[in-house]
Amino acid sequence: MLATLVDEPFHLPGWVYEEKYDGIRIIAEKDGSRVRLITRNLIDRTADFAEVAAAVAKLPAPTLLLDGEVVVFDPKGISRFQLFGADTRRRPVYVVFDCLFARGRDLRAHPLAERRAMLEKEVRAAGPLRLARRLASDGFKAFEAARERGLEGIVAKDAASPYETGKRSPAWRKVKVRAEEEFVIGGYTAPEGARTHFGALLIGAFDDGKLRYAGKVGTGFTSKSLAELAQRFAPLRRPTSPFLDAPRMRDATWLEPTLVGQIGFMEKTGDGRLRHPVFLGLRDDKPAAEVRWSA
Repeated sequence: MLATLVDEPFHLPGWVYEEKYDGIRIIAEKDGSRVRLITRNLIDRTADFAEVAAAVAKLPAPTLLLDGEVVVFDPKGISRFQLFGADTRRRPVYVVFDCLFARGRDLRAHPLAERRAMLEKEVRAAGPLRLARRLASDGFKAFEAARERGLEGIVAKDAASPYETGKRSPAWRKVKVRAEEEFVIGGYTAPEGARTHFGALLIGAFDDGKLRYAGKVGTGFTSKSLAELAQRFAPLRRPTSPFLDAPRMRDATWLEPTLVGQIGFMEKTGDGRLRHPVFLGLRDDKPAAEVRWSA
């Protein structure tokens, strides 16, 4: 179940407001002592987050299906996607916000309030496991608290709503505080000066099936990320631009639009181009086709 992005905070009776986390969406499946951690792209990340898998395996329920995000927190307790792999001293944490199956019972048709109660009963917040933090019961106050703390945003949820598998639902709505979005990588420019591998990413988003150009991203890289990205780009090169409307560039190398990057920025211009964009990391958990254009 996916949240629908809305532009402004709001308050509705019977809704709850949770912290929005900046991490990797993971479904945790427990069957006895066997645990699998699966992304939205059906990629098995169990080995990557072995400490999380071990903690889920120790939960008392013989069967569980949980929904949440694996995150890395900064020193202030704020989740930041770019910290994955950047500081090995900070361990990934699984923040769980829903319980879909428990002890052989399918809970998806039950209201969120009942699923949350089951989640609090079955999951102990310890070690690399946390429960999603509920904010103020008023949506506007919840958003203001998120803004003051520097959180990514909030997720508002209808407490009476069932879990709609695989659907982007209006019963869950996300409101962002930080200006970060996912964009599809459609190419790159040649490196200049001391830079190696490439100069800037050429990014965009899909609008009615067509990839629209959103700009260049030339900052936020380390020597390691430049090399790793160049390796991922090699098999994706193509002779023509995948963009509907990219400007002509003599030094561009075009790519099949399959990789998704997390990009921070100051603001968008009237035509949807980004001002002061910075690369935060690759989103292997996000299908490129789901990255939609928003001006």
